[in-house]
Amino acid sequence: MQLPDLGERICILGPSNSGKSTLANAIARKCGLKAIHLDQLYHIPNSNWTPRPPDEFVALHDHAIIGDQWVMDGNYSKCMPQRFLRATGLILLDVSMPLSLFRYARRTLCARDRVGTLEGARDSIKWAMIHHIAIVTPWSRRRYAEIYRQTPLPKIYLPSAQAIDQCYRHWSL
Repeated sequence: MQLPDLGERICILGPSNSGKSTLANAIARKCGLKAIHLDQLYHIPNSNWTPRPPDEFVALHDHAIIGDQWVMDGNYSKCMPQRFLRATGLILLDVSMPLSLFRYARRTLCARDRVGTLEGARDSIKWAMIHHIAIVTPWSRRRYAEIYRQTPLPKIYLPSAQAIDQCYRHWSL
């Protein structure tokens, strides 16, 4: 599939630390789209990744999807129905849990200016995040695969880091 086939409102789903934000920024640069990182909408800036009140997040999300051109990374299932009504394409990243854990450790210990980070937040190893990646993510991966299967949108499935790398090369990102 070619990148233009996904249209001008692209959703990127996948497990934590699978490369959603990095891919969103690369697509945004290539296509002149606005990159929207849902983690930045969900969390309060200048906090230690403190979630916003749910109604505030939904309002920010719903305002963001009104735009005509965007690439949005993040899952946040409660907002998927309205997001998918506006989306023109879907990308599902599906990297392994060990790779997600490795990337989480690397980004929190080494990365300073990480793509998609929260303004004013410091990344640090958190047991809650390790639990999320190791325990919650396997269930979520199955759910995202089912969402992917059911959506009528133009879509692409990238089942590994190698597939993601090939996609970057194929689309000249």
